[in-house]
Amino acid sequence: MNRKKASSSRLVFSTDGGRLCPQCQRKLPDCACGKSAPGIVGDGVARIRRETKGRGGKAVTVIEGLPVSPALLKDTAKRLKQRCGVGGAVKEGNIEIQGDQRAACKEVLEAMGHKVKLAGG
Repeated sequence: MNRKKASSSRLVFSTDGGRLCPQCQRKLPDCACGKSAPGIVGDGVARIRRETKGRGGKAVTVIEGLPVSPALLKDTAKRLKQRCGVGGAVKEGNIEIQGDQRAACKEVLEAMGHKVKLAGG
């Protein structure tokens, strides 16, 4: 009577195919749920902060915690860049907008229906 012990752990990496999706347990390239699922859910509040560290003293507005899909995140970044008239990027689930644009970004995100908090000093 060799019974397998019930385990509460789940497979995260397989040498056969690499990383697995935490929702559907498929290989990441084959994942169907990952394209429309939010990258980061968190508490549902977008936090806007100003960063200068590691950027040669240049200010950058960073927006983190937006509970939207990666495709919608890129669209939101595009709207923010157009509204502020500056450049920016989407990196690691965060939106980076050039310059100190916290007030304008807060205004746009609240108009889109997101909860927003200004973080930092």
